[in-house]
Amino acid sequence: MPKYNKVTPELIEKLYALLGKHNMTTDPEKLDTYKTDEETNPIYFHTPEVVVFPETTEQVAGIMKLANEYVVPVTPRGGGSSLAAQAIPVYNGIVLCLEKMNKIIEVNKDALYMIVEAGAVTTAVQAAAKEAGLYYAGDPSSKASSEIGGNVATNAGGSRVVKYGTTRDQVYWIEMVTPTGEITKVGKRLQKNTTGYALEKLICGSEGTLGIITKLCLKLRPVAPYHFDMVAIFQDEMKALAVPNQLLKAGVQPTAIEFLDNKGIQSEERYMKIDLPYSKDQGNYIIVTIDSYDQDDLDNRVATADEICEKNGAVESLVADDRIWGARYNIGEAARNDSLVFLAEDIVVPVDKIGELMAKLPEIEKQYGIATTTSAHIGDGNIHVNALKMDMPLEKWNEIIPKYHDTLYSFVYSLGGCLSGEHGIGCRKIQEMKKFTDPVELGMMKAIKKALDPKLILNPGKIFDYSEV
Repeated sequence: MPKYNKVTPELIEKLYALLGKHNMTTDPEKLDTYKTDEETNPIYFHTPEVVVFPETTEQVAGIMKLANEYVVPVTPRGGGSSLAAQAIPVYNGIVLCLEKMNKIIEVNKDALYMIVEAGAVTTAVQAAAKEAGLYYAGDPSSKASSEIGGNVATNAGGSRVVKYGTTRDQVYWIEMVTPTGEITKVGKRLQKNTTGYALEKLICGSEGTLGIITKLCLKLRPVAPYHFDMVAIFQDEMKALAVPNQLLKAGVQPTAIEFLDNKGIQSEERYMKIDLPYSKDQGNYIIVTIDSYDQDDLDNRVATADEICEKNGAVESLVADDRIWGARYNIGEAARNDSLVFLAEDIVVPVDKIGELMAKLPEIEKQYGIATTTSAHIGDGNIHVNALKMDMPLEKWNEIIPKYHDTLYSFVYSLGGCLSGEHGIGCRKIQEMKKFTDPVELGMMKAIKKALDPKLILNPGKIFDYSEV
C-alpha cells in the first residue's frame, strides 16, 4: 500500500498562497460533505483534509506539484455524481473541485465544435449548443448535476450511444494537468490522426487517475428537424428484449433504445407520485427515439419500428411523453427513494445476449434475497440493475453483496460482457476488476499508471489495488 503524508500547516500555507483563502476550505463541517459522492454506504466514506477550488489550469498544475512535493494524495471531483465511488478520497488528503472552472469559451457554428472548461455542467453544455442551433450528443442521465470533465473522465454513456457513441466519441482534444503537474493538450480537432498514440482516448474513461481534465474541445452536430419518441409496452419481458436487435437489423437506426421493467415503473410511480401506463398490468417499456433530416424518412422508420414491436407482442405503442422519459431518467432517484442504500449495477453484454442475461437475473436475485429494479440502454447492451438493501441489516448486506457480484459478473463474462459499461470501476469494483480482467491487460494498465504517476498521487484507490502497482 502506498504511504502518503498528512496535509501539514506548511502545505496549507502554500495552497493559500497559490489559491487564496476563498478557494479552499479546512472547515470540518464543510469537509464532511466531501466524504462521499452518490455513494450511500458508509463503509466507503473518507473525509478529506482540505478541499480546493482552482480557477485556472495553472492553479491545478500548482496543486499537483505541491502534492508531489509533500506526497499527499489528490482526488479530483466534478459534480459528485459518480455511481462507482470515483470521487471519494480513499486516502484523505486533498479533494480538488473543478466547479469554478465552468466557462463556455467558444461555440463555433460553422466548424461545429465547442471549447469548454471541465467544470461546466452537462446541461449547460447542451444549452449552449442548442442556443447556437446545434446539438451536443452526450446525454448521461446525470446531466443536470454532472460536469463535462467528469463525463469525459468516466467515458459517460447515456441514452444516445446507439447512434452517436459514448463521450469518448464526442471529444476532439483535451487540455489536462498530468499527475506530476505538467500542462499538456492531447488530441487535435481532426477527423483522422495516426500520429502516435491516441492519448485523448486513453484519458477518456481513466477515472481521473491519469490526469486532471481542465478544458475540452467537443464535437457538435446539426439538429435533426424531425423527431419521434415512441414507447412500446410489453407484458412479456422476453418478447420486449428481442426488439433492439430487430430494429438494428431492419435499418431503423434509432438514436436511443431504452428499457424499463415493471418493478422500475412502479418504483417511479412512488417517487414521482404519478400514474404510468400499464404499471398495474405488468407492463414493461421499450422507449425508442428516432431522428431524421427528412419527414418521409422519419415516418417510414417509425412505421417499421411500430410494426416490429407489434409483431413481438406489444400490447400498445404510445408517444413517449415527459412522464415516460422522466421515469427512465429518474430510475436512480426512485431506487434511492425505495432504499437509501442501493447498488446501481452497470453490466454490459453483446446486444444479442441481452435476453439470456435478463432471463438469469431473477434467478440470481432469488438466490440472494435481493430486491431489484432494472433499466437499460438496451440498444447497446448496457443493463442497470438496482440492487436494493431495503430493510436488510447492513452487516448482512455487506456480507451478501460480494457473493451476489461474483455470481452476477461470472455469468456476464460468460456471455462476453464486462462489469461496467459507463459507470466505471472506482473503489467499489476493484476486487472484481482484478478477478475478471486478463492479468496481462491489467498489468498494462498498472504500468501506464506508474509511468505517468510515479508517486501514485492522483486519485489513488480507484480501478485497481495500488499496493500491486
